[in-house]
Amino acid sequence: MFYVHRDERGKLQQVQAAPYEGHTEELPADHAEIQEWFSVDPLQNGLKQLKQSDLDMIRVLEDLIEVLTSKGVIRLTDLPPGAQAKLTQRKKTRKALGGLTDLIEEEADSGLI
Repeated sequence: MFYVHRDERGKLQQVQAAPYEGHTEELPADHAEIQEWFSVDPLQNGLKQLKQSDLDMIRVLEDLIEVLTSKGVIRLTDLPPGAQAKLTQRKKTRKALGGLTDLIEEEADSGLI
């Protein structure tokens, strides 16, 4: 059995042998999509998963910076000007798109942040 995550078009984005946070379904090892996934160059597969992880981490870092600034731990002006501009632009874009607040699943009472 493999645990998978698909993109919005239904294409496999991540395949793991063990359950992981964010997997959306399970497929048997002999499923055609699993066979195709593993027939692709392993380096290309690894790069694809690393890219997805980078995108996920960007959102985590944005949220972390927002929490730290809202609690007064840091100020936006403590960051380099380029970082300030990027964060400000992304915040404006996310607000224009309705906030996109449910992109990351949050565990209730996780004790983190």
